[in-house]
Parts: sequence; C-alpha cells; structure tokens
Amino acid sequence: MKKFSRIFKYVGRYKAKLFAYFTLTILSTVFSVVSIGMLGPFMQIIFAPSTPQKACDCAQQPAQGNAAGEFLSSIITHYRDSYGAVTAVALICGFIISATLLKNLCLYLSNVISAPIRSAITTDLRTDIYDKILFLPIGYFTDQRKGDIISRMTNDVGEIESSVVGTLEGLIKDPLTILFYLAYLIYLSPTLSLFLLILLPVTALIIGRISRSLKKQSQAASEKLGEALSILDETLGGMRVIKAFLAESLMLRRFHDVNHSLFNIRNKMNARRDLASPLTETLGVIVLCSILYVGARLALQTSVTGHGMAAGDLIAYIAIFALLINPAKSLSTSFFNMQRGVAAIDRVEELLQATQVVAEKDVPTPMPGFNHAIEFKNVSFGYGDTPILKNINLVIPKGKTVALVGSSGAGKSSLADLVPRFHDVSAGELLIDGVNIREYSLHGLRQHISIVTQEPILFNDTIANNIALGTEHPDAAAIEQAAKVANAYQFIQQKENGFDTNIGDRGSKLSGGERQRLTIARAVLKNPPILILDEATSSLDTESERLVQDAINNMMQNRTSIVIAHRLSTIRHADEIIVLQKGEIAERGTHESLMEQKGIYYKLVAMQEVK
Repeated sequence: MKKFSRIFKYVGRYKAKLFAYFTLTILSTVFSVVSIGMLGPFMQIIFAPSTPQKACDCAQQPAQGNAAGEFLSSIITHYRDSYGAVTAVALICGFIISATLLKNLCLYLSNVISAPIRSAITTDLRTDIYDKILFLPIGYFTDQRKGDIISRMTNDVGEIESSVVGTLEGLIKDPLTILFYLAYLIYLSPTLSLFLLILLPVTALIIGRISRSLKKQSQAASEKLGEALSILDETLGGMRVIKAFLAESLMLRRFHDVNHSLFNIRNKMNARRDLASPLTETLGVIVLCSILYVGARLALQTSVTGHGMAAGDLIAYIAIFALLINPAKSLSTSFFNMQRGVAAIDRVEELLQATQVVAEKDVPTPMPGFNHAIEFKNVSFGYGDTPILKNINLVIPKGKTVALVGSSGAGKSSLADLVPRFHDVSAGELLIDGVNIREYSLHGLRQHISIVTQEPILFNDTIANNIALGTEHPDAAAIEQAAKVANAYQFIQQKENGFDTNIGDRGSKLSGGERQRLTIARAVLKNPPILILDEATSSLDTESERLVQDAINNMMQNRTSIVIAHRLSTIRHADEIIVLQKGEIAERGTHESLMEQKGIYYKLVAMQEVK
C-alpha cells in the first residue's frame, strides 16, 4: 500500500465528497441487499401450505432461533392470513421496486460525485509534475530523455487515472458490496457461508499470483513508449537534417524497432489483463456449483428433519451469490489494473522525488540590488564525476564587461550558468556583493539577471508576449522600445498583426536572425544590472549584427556583462577577456595585452582573421 500513499494524499484533499460517495455507496449496497433479500419471503409465500397454521409454521421455519427472521416471518404471515397471498406478493414486489429505485438513485449520485474527484486527482497530479519540472535544476534534463519526461506526464498519468484512480471507486464500492452480501449470506445460512469462506481465499490467491506479473510488463511498456516519444521529438526537431542526409530509412528502423517492442509487451499485458474476468467467472461458477450441491443437501435435510435450510432461503442465497460474482470480477479486474498502475506510480514518483540539487535557504538573504562585484573564489564544477571547471578565480566589478573565450567544451557556458545558479559550484564560492549566492533566493537572484542564449528560445505565442516573458503587467511602449533597441521593430511592423503576431512553435514562423533579435529585446525589456550574452549575435547577418551589437553596447553601459562569443571582433572592447582551456583560466587580460602575449587568444584571433 506504500505505493499508493501519494495517490491517497490527493484523494484526501476531497474528504467531504469522498465521505458523501462512501455513504451513498453503502446505501446503494444496502438497498441492493434488501431488494434481493425479499426473494426468500416471496418464495415462502409461493410455496407455503395453504392452511394458515401450516403457512405460519413454514414461514417461521427458515429463521429458527433468529429474531430478525421471526419478525419478518410474522409480517409475511400476517399479510398472507389477513389479505391473502396475492396482496402479500404485491407488497413484496413493492418493496423490491422501491429498494431498487433507491439503490439506483444512490448509485447515480455516487457516480456524479466520483467523476469530478477522478478528474481533480489527475489534474492535481499533472500540476504537481509540471511544477516539479519547472523547478528542477538544468542538470537534471541533461541526463533524461525529453520523450521519457513527456511520457511520464502524459502516458503514466493517464495510466494512473485509468488503472488506479479509476479503480478507487471499485476498491470502495466492490468490497462494501461483497461485505454486505456476505453478511446477508451468513444470516441466511452460517453453515453454507462457512463453506463459501473456505473457497473464496483459494480463488483470490490464484488471481493474485497472475496479477502481480503485470507490474514489470507495464513498467517496460512505459519505458518503451518514452523511447518512441524521444525518437518522435528528435525527428520533428531534426527533419531538415534527416531529409538532407537521406536518413529517413534509418529513423524509420529506429522507430520500428522500439514500436514493435512496445507492441509485443502490450500484447503480453493485455493477455494477462483479459484473463482476469473469465478466470474470476469460471472460479465463481465452480464455487456456485459447490454451493448448489451443499445447499441442496441442506434443503433436502430440512424437508426430512425440519432443520437445515428452507428452499426459499436457498433460492435467495443462490441469487445473492450470483450477484456477488460481478463485484468479485470487478474487484479482481481492479487488482489487475492496479498492478499496471503501480509501474506508472513508480515512474511518476521517481520524477516527483527527483533531488532538488539547487536548493534554497529556508530564510534567504534579501538581494535588493547589485552594488559591487561578482566574485568566483576557487570555484570548481563538474557534471557527476566529470570535471568541467577547475579552480576559477575571477572578479567582475560592477559596470565592467568580461568576455569568455575558448574552444568548444572549454567551459564558457558552464561558467556563465553558475551566476544565475542553473548549477551550484562543486567547490569554492561564488559571491555577489560579498555574499555567497546560495544565501539569496533564486527569485531574488535571477530578477537581477538577463540572459540571451546561443540558441533562441521562443514560445508559441505572440511577439509581444515573447518579449515580455516573465514581466508582470508589461507596458506596450516599453515593449516597442525594447524591440527598437534590438533592431526588431522594423520587421515586427511588417508582420500582418504586428506585435500580436503568433510566431509558431519555437518561433518557426521567423527567420533565425529575427528569432535572435526577439530574445535580445526580451533581455533589454527586463533591464537588469547583470547581463549574460551567450553567443548573442551568432545567428545574425552582417548588417543586423552591426546594428544589434551597437544596441547591445549601449545597453551594456553601466551594467555588468558576461559575454561569450566565438566572433572575437565583438568583444575587443571588453574590460577583461578570460581565455578558458580545459576548464581552467589559461590567459586573461585586455585584447591588446593578450595579442602581445601571442598565446591562445592570439591564435584564435589569427584563425578568424584568416577565415
């Protein structure tokens, strides 16, 4: 049951509705038992002897030593003797109809209550998963397949809804129904019920052994679906490359292999799952025949000795047991489905319990602004056991521009990512205004930083909303001004709907240069004291690069800027240039001083000038 503790936590949020559902389910079951239980008295009247005295004796016979049975028998006898058998039968039919109407009314109301609970639970679960995804550190996503995360959010939550939340109703209603039916069966015949209670655990054991095998198969199916979604995501994102390199057949084979494996796993799952209902019914019929045999012997014994079980009660007993088969089948199917859901719960739980590596203090230090400097003090960083940065010592005074250069993989982006705490340092300290940035809240720290990424990150929304991302109550005039600074205003005005133009998935309706200029406009609008420009002009044509670089230079005045660029011509006026090699600072200085050293930086500049 520990597996379902998180799901039960969501259920607990709706205690009032759950109590109402529970009450209505009990009432529905009670009325069902009452309606079927009237078959016994009905059969007594039909088969009772015609004389009043014999009728009375027969009516009392099935309930010897039972006060409730004697009371019911006295009522039946009274109506039979006073108004005739037909009137008594009509009264019983009225009881059955009334009880059935009340049962179905309670059943309908319980379903009306349970449906919103199911939807609310899965809605809350998806919200919590998305909330968790948003606040997981960047490093988590480098180790995970995007398709697998999407699969957990969609397929696994859907599996939980259908196989766990969907069966919660059955796990409440079916056991209650079975309990009430069993109680009535015991009331009718303790001897026959004892025989029944010996057989039921045997059938439950058989069903349980089969259902447990579903968990591993369900987990394997979820993992394969995650692989399939990852391949689909890679296909959609890399369609141009796939077509250009004639890789359609390769990608098709990859997808076919994963999809065929998923097909085989699901076939095995369905074969096991579909076994639940017929197996339960077969076992139920075996038990029913056993009851018929034992019950018939008791009834025949009654006709001879006057002790045992009346024929009317035997018929009612068999009718109740026949009704018991359906909830028993439903309960066994629920257990089969729950095993499928356990695998989905494990995968969702793994995501929800993912370590929050970048953690905040319970009482963070306020960061009202940025006044002095950013300082890297003996900073080292790595992904797992792989070192990326080693013993970095660097001070970036307020208002200064520091450029990070180096070959691919030197650690430039990793160094810049430490400032907004996308990752935490592995060793050393990163200080802002003399305070370790771990002391600040993430919100307080990041509200003072703007970032322009190497690859433009845009969303399926309007141009205005993409520029104003994260800005509460954005001003239209400020958005326009930011677009002008980023040299984006002119192309925006040429769009049919201007700033209200939808740019498609990831800005697919824009050119590469247009996408990059929107991300620059976003950084301009935020107007922070600290800027991180990661290859900020790498996607622009020559003319746009010149205009945007001028705008960036103006924006960088009186601000602290960390610039990463392969086009070294754009950072010649930086206050300090840091040359990284294999995660360490190999050279540092101004453009002029580094050129005089004729070291790594000199060679990089020379190679670009040759190009």
